[in-house]
Amino acid sequence: MRILVVEDELDLQEAIAEGLRMEGYAVDTCSDGEDAYELAFVEKYDLIILDLNLPKMDGLHVLEKIREENKEVKILVLSARSTVNDKVKGLDMGANDYLTKPFDFAELEARIRNLMRRKFVQESSLLTCGKISMDLTKRTAFVEGRELLLTKKELALLECFLLHQEKVVSQEELMAHVWDQNADSFSGVIRVHIASLRKKLKALLTTDPIRTKIGEGYFITNNKGDA
Repeated sequence: MRILVVEDELDLQEAIAEGLRMEGYAVDTCSDGEDAYELAFVEKYDLIILDLNLPKMDGLHVLEKIREENKEVKILVLSARSTVNDKVKGLDMGANDYLTKPFDFAELEARIRNLMRRKFVQESSLLTCGKISMDLTKRTAFVEGRELLLTKKELALLECFLLHQEKVVSQEELMAHVWDQNADSFSGVIRVHIASLRKKLKALLTTDPIRTKIGEGYFITNNKGDA
């Protein structure tokens, strides 16, 4: 999943971004409200972590403007403003969650996982497609109980496919949700990672559950008869 971290304390920004990247998320960063507002409309994010005390444009104003145009993206407010009134105002303006500084990174991760499950109306943390299963909480995948040893990007790709079963996901969508803004969309990186994921799945399944729809993208299926 792709996350935008908006935080003007650069050390904290980098710590959050690095921690999330280690968990397999694609993370972009910025440090002021104007950049946050622009990125929110130029890029496709699954989640925005938004500080409130920002230069150039206050975080609440950013939140308000994003919600005027985008009701779907999940927004987690991260702020030193800890009064009940501040929290109520943030939530009333459209934030999906509110975490007060200082915070424990483990709690931030838990809240992100919870928001991601809500985004896709996923009542369980377990995604399945035939013999394939993925635990969103533990970030592990299995085929008939045997663990799939996947890289972070392969795991993120599999998650995206499982969340959109039988639906074609374009290369542009995969690039938008699995890679960050530094990725080169013309480098062939998606094809390389999908080829590796397919090889690992086929080694355990004997068939390839990921199909290519020429000119459109890829999809995962439990139908062995699909071409």
